[in-house]
Amino acid sequence: MRYYLENNTLFIRGRFTAASSGVAGGIRQVSTVLNHCIPSGFDNDDPVRYLDRVVSRSGMGPDYFGLTTAGEMRQLCVLQYDFVTVFLTAGVNDGTPDSPDTINIIVHSAQGMTDGAMLGGIITLTGAKAQALRDLGFSCTGTAADAVVIAHEGRVVHTCASPLTPLGQCISAAVLHGVPEALKRYTGEVVREAPSLFVYSRFGGDHWVEWEPRSCRYYPCHFPGQRCDFCYCPFYPCLDEDLGQWVTGSHNRPVWNCSSCTLLHEPGIADYLKENPEASLKELKVRKNTR
Repeated sequence: MRYYLENNTLFIRGRFTAASSGVAGGIRQVSTVLNHCIPSGFDNDDPVRYLDRVVSRSGMGPDYFGLTTAGEMRQLCVLQYDFVTVFLTAGVNDGTPDSPDTINIIVHSAQGMTDGAMLGGIITLTGAKAQALRDLGFSCTGTAADAVVIAHEGRVVHTCASPLTPLGQCISAAVLHGVPEALKRYTGEVVREAPSLFVYSRFGGDHWVEWEPRSCRYYPCHFPGQRCDFCYCPFYPCLDEDLGQWVTGSHNRPVWNCSSCTLLHEPGIADYLKENPEASLKELKVRKNTR
């Protein structure tokens, strides 16, 4: 899985089995999941055709799941919890059907799951979203336009995603933390010029950390002059054994460890990926070896 922004749209690329409640949803194999910011005053009675054009203009195939939102992608929150990554945009005013509100949640798991686990994951994230809104004082448990996507890759590991399972715990914790943070960015209480990245850390006790490159106390963590545009890699977990390996984390959960990988910290590679956001990991490795 890798993700990037282009034209106020979040693109997530990979080879997924996914379930979606959004536009042209269902359960199927897809190579792209996107969350697209619709323009102000948008009025289109054929959202499938509209998103088909968005995907086509970006040079991608028709095998996609898409969500739409009025929120800008700079308000996006990305939450990394072990093998689970959650992408979340949220806007809630009064929670009535006439309000232009949307909470979009995309869950990606680097560990495979059954179809039943995917559907159970939707129940888990919906419960966590409702709890987060209640904790914030909202009477609603969501909005009339909410949509979700759950996607996974790799060997099937999980047959259940209830909040009592490792998978469900990751999903629930990320949504509980992500909904309030996304709403702060929607209301302007917190202003960021780019999406916010949160990482679940166990150093010094379990807690969420928002990574902000300009205030990183560990710089330089690899070598002088390194680039940190991609400190938390958009390919994570790449599962490329040239660049990392699985290790056993806390609670005996497997965690992809790529702490010694410097590929995206090299200035030329970082610049190339920013200019060519669809470049594959293989392409970047070849480029490094031929320079």
